[in-house]
Amino acid sequence: MVPFSFAGEEFALTQGRALYWPRERALLVADLHLEKASFFARHGQMLPPYDSRETLERLALAIRETGARRVYTLGDNFHDSAGTERLEPHAAGMLAALTRATDWVWITGNHDHAMEASIGGTLADELDIAGLLLRHRAKPGETRPELSGHYHPRLHLTVRHRRIRRPCAVISRDREGSGRMILPAYGALTGGMDAADPAILKALQPARAIDAVVSAGDRLATFPLWRAAA
Repeated sequence: MVPFSFAGEEFALTQGRALYWPRERALLVADLHLEKASFFARHGQMLPPYDSRETLERLALAIRETGARRVYTLGDNFHDSAGTERLEPHAAGMLAALTRATDWVWITGNHDHAMEASIGGTLADELDIAGLLLRHRAKPGETRPELSGHYHPRLHLTVRHRRIRRPCAVISRDREGSGRMILPAYGALTGGMDAADPAILKALQPARAIDAVVSAGDRLATFPLWRAAA
């Protein structure tokens, strides 16, 4: 894990795209998109039906490694609201064990706005935890500290004539030193949007600077995406 400061709090970015908040003993993840493969299968596109199992295995490992006692998922937890009904028994058992072992809160998103908490945990549209807003989609014009998902940001780089695409977090800073952060998608079967896409940059305004950040061994690598005119 790579520790860093954000919005007056200490956090750590894990190698597996999760964010750990030590003071709250909370693990935050965005865009699990559980049961995406089964959703596509119902519409005629057959994919290996193991994406939920892989995502939950990685999430269970992150909980063990961080010692998290709380889990906040930042929306699009399932690829559709009926996804909870399609979980195969093994994945369903894994999820039930995780939601029993932690204080688990599902923040709903645009893909799963009608999901039910029959699988364990509690539901919320958004939360305010110690002055930090947790929601699925960044709210343009928001001036309070915020954590969100939705955009699946990926850093696009060209290194030695090779194109590299890597999931990343995107952090904005305002003139008061506060900021907002969009987490990378956590699910095993999720694509991504260029972190410098205008839609992401617009969602994080107002800002004086916007950067992509990725964990690189024991340090946090920062890549400037946008700067306000002087």
